[in-house]
Amino acid sequence: MIVVVVVVVVVVVVVVVVVVVVAVAVAAAAVVVVVVVVVVVVVVVVVVVVVVVVVVVVVVVLVVVTRLVVVVTVVAVAVYFNTQSSV
Repeated sequence: MIVVVVVVVVVVVVVVVVVVVVAVAVAAAAVVVVVVVVVVVVVVVVVVVVVVVVVVVVVVVLVVVTRLVVVVTVVAVAVYFNTQSSV
């Protein structure tokens, strides 16, 4: 009878230890998955922000350069016609 009780206690302890180890492993894996997902989301957000900033800077530079070209062209035409009329 005592042997049966000891065997049952050992089996229960082993099962409890295995369940605890598996639960800890699953929890650790879940934490790793959550950390990986958070890192991926942060990286994606940073990349999107960088792309948006680059696009905005390029558009602003293009607008400024276009306006400068227009101004320089108008001034050049005005100077040309000024010099032609004075000759």
